[in-house]
Amino acid sequence: MSVTIKDVAKKANVAPSTVSRVLSDSPNISEKTKRKVRKIMEEMGYHLNLNARILVQKSTQTIGIVMKNSTSQSLLNPVFPEVLSGISALCHKQDFSICLTTGESEDEIFQDTIKMVQGKKVDGVIVSYSKRDDKVVPFLIQSGIPFVVIGKPLFGANKIMYVDNDNVQAAKEVTDYVINLGHRRIGFIGGDPRFEVTEARLNGYKEALRENNLEIQQEYIKNFHYDREQGKQAIAEIMNLAEPPTALVVTDDFNALIVVLALRERNYQIPEDISIVSFNNTLISRLSSPPLTSVDIQTFQLGYESARCLIELIKEPEILKKSIIIPTIIVERESCVAFK
Repeated sequence: MSVTIKDVAKKANVAPSTVSRVLSDSPNISEKTKRKVRKIMEEMGYHLNLNARILVQKSTQTIGIVMKNSTSQSLLNPVFPEVLSGISALCHKQDFSICLTTGESEDEIFQDTIKMVQGKKVDGVIVSYSKRDDKVVPFLIQSGIPFVVIGKPLFGANKIMYVDNDNVQAAKEVTDYVINLGHRRIGFIGGDPRFEVTEARLNGYKEALRENNLEIQQEYIKNFHYDREQGKQAIAEIMNLAEPPTALVVTDDFNALIVVLALRERNYQIPEDISIVSFNNTLISRLSSPPLTSVDIQTFQLGYESARCLIELIKEPEILKKSIIIPTIIVERESCVAFK
């Protein structure tokens, strides 16, 4: 016979309503009482009947996560698993589950999102990117479901809740870092230009060059997205210039690894021949040879805060839409030296 709330209340010598409030982590119940009730629940083997609670609350206790790319691509790059870890940590505290899109193409991801929302599988959605010509965010706005974007929305930012870094400032600071090492010919390797993060980091790079009276050279600016052949081509084009850059700002550790391999194939030594700075401070930056100087964007915190904001929005749909900016820090390693 299963243990009920009344059974727990009787043993704890509290009212059943107190047990219910402990289950919902009500701030009106003291921490001492919460610890006492939770200990008795554990001793008695009480488990919350989620199906019953869903029927009562008309809630799935689940949030949907829209992937930036296909499942295989998203899980290949260490950024997304770390973001997902942050989301999971907060959801665990709040007794929420997670539902991921599984599509391999943009259209399949969009169709997954429609099924999540129209099938009432989730109470809210986290969109893990901000991108031009995206169909997901306009659909979510139209549907009226609570949602949060990781990244600055490209339209309606004052009406959409989002969590992000100041990517313009972060890129400016890391470009200034390279300039302060004496480099004057500095290249930029971005990702998919449709994503807002690529554009923001490019703008920060350009801003740093302008403020230091350095020429912005279009032939120093390349984009590719996790593709080794495209990376090799980009590096060939840059390094074959009459005056190639002495330093590169790369907007993603994964792309930076491709750059390192492409440079090594051309017999360049890092950092002796060319310095590299990167972004995201993932495991790749630490395991690269040499280890990469990288901007720590606090990926876990991005995920954690996005989930916290979404669950707040689910519980109180009328709250003011806000933006959360997570600070960044440059983590210095061995991929940069002063230019001589």
